[in-house]
Order: sequence, then C-alpha cells, then structure tokens
Amino acid sequence: MAFRSLLALVALAAVSNAAPTTVCPDGTHVSNAACCPFIPLIDDLQNTLFQGECGEDAHEAIRLTFHDAIAISQSQGPKAGGGADGSMLIFPTVEPGFHANAGISDSVNNLIPFLSTHNVSAGDLVQFAGAVALSNCPGAPRVQFLAGRPNATAPAVDGLIPEPQDGVSQILERFADAGNFSPFEVIALLASHSIARADKVDTSIDAAPFDSTPFVFDTQVYLEVLLKGVGFPGNGSQVGEVPSPLPAHSGNDTGEMRLQSDFALARDPRTACFWQGFVNEQDFMVSSFQAAFAKLAVLGHNPSKLIDCSEVVPTPKPAVNKPATFPATTGPQDLQLSCPTQKFPTLSVDPGAQETLIPHCPDGGQDCPSVQFSGPAPDIP
Repeated sequence: MAFRSLLALVALAAVSNAAPTTVCPDGTHVSNAACCPFIPLIDDLQNTLFQGECGEDAHEAIRLTFHDAIAISQSQGPKAGGGADGSMLIFPTVEPGFHANAGISDSVNNLIPFLSTHNVSAGDLVQFAGAVALSNCPGAPRVQFLAGRPNATAPAVDGLIPEPQDGVSQILERFADAGNFSPFEVIALLASHSIARADKVDTSIDAAPFDSTPFVFDTQVYLEVLLKGVGFPGNGSQVGEVPSPLPAHSGNDTGEMRLQSDFALARDPRTACFWQGFVNEQDFMVSSFQAAFAKLAVLGHNPSKLIDCSEVVPTPKPAVNKPATFPATTGPQDLQLSCPTQKFPTLSVDPGAQETLIPHCPDGGQDCPSVQFSGPAPDIP
C-alpha cells in the first residue's frame, strides 16, 4: 500500500501546477512562453489527425512515443541513439525501416508535416502528439510533457526496440539498459497495450486488438492475457504470436491477438505478480503508467534543462468506470495464474453464449475515419 501511495504522489507531481506568468497570442495563460507553440498544435493534431478519437491514428502516435524514446543504450553509448529525440522524423528513411518498427511509417509520415507548420522540435512533437493522443482515450492519464528537446543529430542503431518474440530476460535487460527501468515499470508501461492493435504480426488481419476494449484505457488487457488461449484470429501462428482467448472474427470483429511477450511477462516469476496486480485496479494502473511514461519521455535528456508544459496537455476523457470482466465464453476457470502470493479479484462474466464482439472502430462501426499522409518513411512488411 505504501508503494502505491508513493506512485500516486509521483504521478500527481507529474502535472505542473505552476502559476501562469505569460499570455500566449491566443490569450491562453501559461507558466512559460515556450509552452505557447503547443496550444495551436493541439487543435491541428486533433482536427487534422486524431479527430478527437482514440482510434488508429491515436494508437499509432502513442506507439511512436515508445519506439522513438527506447532507442537509446547506456552500454553502447551515444552512438547507439539519443532516446526521445525525434530521430524517427528527422531520419525517416532509416529507423522506420527496422524490422521492429514495421508499421511505424504511418505515424512518422503523418507527423512530419507538422514540423513545417509549428515551431517545435521533432522530439517534442513525437512526445506531445502521444500525450494528446492519450487524452482521447477514456481512462488514460494526463501525462507530463516537458518541452525543449533538441533535434536528433543521428539515427538510432537497429536492435534497440523490443519485439514480441523476445524472451522476458531480453526485454527486461533492454529496458534496464535504455533507462534503468525496473520490471514493475516495464509492466506498467504495457498498459499502453490496452489501446493498441497489430497490423504487421499477422498481415491477414487489419488492426487486431490486444484486448476486447481497444478504445478504452482500462485493465482488461491485464485480465485477458491471463486467460488460456484457444486459437488464432488470423492465418494461424505467426512469429511473436501465441493462442488468444478470443480468436473468432466475423463482420466488424477482428478477434483478439495475443503477443508472445505479453503472455510470457504475465507468467514469469519476475513480473507475474506485477501483471496480476493491475487487474481491476484502474487508478493504480493509471498512476503507475503515468510515472513510468514520464521517465520514458525524457530518455536521453536532463529533465532539469527542459521546460514543464504539462499544463497545456488536454484533460483526458473520463474513465468509463466499468470493472474488469471476463469476456463472454470465458470465466475464472480459464485463468492461468503464476503469482501465488496475491489473491485474484472476484470478477463477473459478460453475458452471452457467443464470444464477446470486439468493435473495429471507437463508435462501434466497421468503417473508421483515418488519416494517412504520404511521406518518405518506408512501409515494410
């Protein structure tokens, strides 16, 4: 309990409460003039790209914050990469071509045009776009945003982005090397998989989600990864994929994909209790993710030399306040628990004799509005 309280305090401290001292051109009061350029950027991102939804364009921008930032190595030194420096946008023909970044070209090409229309650095744009995207997802935290990252001077090297087929030791070592992330922080960061979908693990499926509520930042992913797998949503087993508890797909339901890495982290003795501890603990998950994400977003930078512009990050959409539930056709009998020291919560089961239908779009429809700009980043299979 003391650990949870400490995390909550850290998370609260992440959002600036500094008194406004500057008036921006649009009349907005901020604590530092350096925060002013991000105010019109919010409207441009929302109207041009995200359309105010926790849809595919928002999901991709959030993924980009991780892939751009984690490309740094303490053991290899500065030559490996500069962390959260926007190198994906500055060198779009290099890093987006790495195998681990398959599909990242969409968000890279979508963000590059904003560099010429807004007075912000590439590193700041990547992280701020992720913060705005998160604000569109019900239940997500209002994350810290520090401005002032200089533009990248060189691309990161290949091999720094964890992949779904990587083992637990490899993943934990990579995060530790990138920024001394603890196993708990790694599991906290994976709350992002509650609003994530995959296009490239199995290219026969369009945007396969990792849980049954891919447009809501909630704890369902931590529950559903613990359920036994019964099949695959696409053309059978692919590299980095293991059987899913909700594989069926018909109509606008793509089924659910389960990553091998998530499956392993949820069952490994070093991380299983952390994983299980987030089930149906929305506030704990949110504050833990908020703190770990703040650490990720400044990799490669001295936070004391950046400017806290958290005040301009939009207030996220409120949580849906729905407890975690077993999807229809699953139940407590399907749990595969590996943490013997923690009692699992009592959860209800969604009604229905057929597998829970996973919507393809935030509004429940099948044809989702999405934006895709052409650009230099290559689309690799």
